[in-house]
Amino acid sequence: MKNIITITGRTAVFLLLAALLGAAPLAYAGDLMGTVTARGVRSPEDVVIYFGDKVPDDQLPLPAENPVMDQRKLIFIPHVMCVMKGSTVDFPNNDEVPHNVFSPSPVKKFNLGTYKVGVIKQVTFDKPGLVPLLCTIHPEMSAFILVLETPYFGISDKDGAYRISGIPAGSYKIKTWHEKLKPSVSQVEIPETGEVTLDLALRK
Repeated sequence: MKNIITITGRTAVFLLLAALLGAAPLAYAGDLMGTVTARGVRSPEDVVIYFGDKVPDDQLPLPAENPVMDQRKLIFIPHVMCVMKGSTVDFPNNDEVPHNVFSPSPVKKFNLGTYKVGVIKQVTFDKPGLVPLLCTIHPEMSAFILVLETPYFGISDKDGAYRISGIPAGSYKIKTWHEKLKPSVSQVEIPETGEVTLDLALRK
C-alpha cells in the first residue's frame, strides 16, 4: 500500500483562487495530518512522524516548560516522547514505590539513582538520537525518548491519527520511527496555506 498525499480544505480553495486571479495565496504556516496503518502490531499508536530536515540549533524553539516523563503504577508515561535537542526532561516519581531510571544509550547515557515518591529528577538531552529508558528496580518498565533536530513532529494516537501544525511552506522529507515497525521516508510539499494529508502504511 502506497503512502497517500492529498491537499484538502482551505488549501484547494486558495489555490483555485490564486490560479483564477493570477496571484499567490497569502503565506502562513500549514499543517500536515494523516492516519497510520500498521501491520504486525496490535495498535498504530506511538508512531513518531517527524521532519528529516535539520533545523539550525539557534532556530530550535525549546519548550517554555520541561517535558515530563512520569512514572505511575510501574509504567513510564508516555511510552514514547519526542523532544528537541537541548531540551531538559523532568522525571518525577509519582508512583507508590522508589524507582531508578537509567539509559544505556550512547546518545545520552545516564543513571538517576534510586529516588523516592514525590522526587523530580532532570536530564538534558544535547545530542540527537534514540534514548531507551529502563528501571533497574523494575525490569518490566520501558519507554523511549527520541531527540530531534526539528520542531516539526507528531506521534500517532490509538487510532493512528496524527497532526503536525505550524509548518512553513516548502518541500520536506518525512520520516517515521516505531520500536517494532520498519521506518519509512516520504516527500511532501507543504503549501502556503491549509492542510496536507499524508497517510502512512507501515509494517514490521
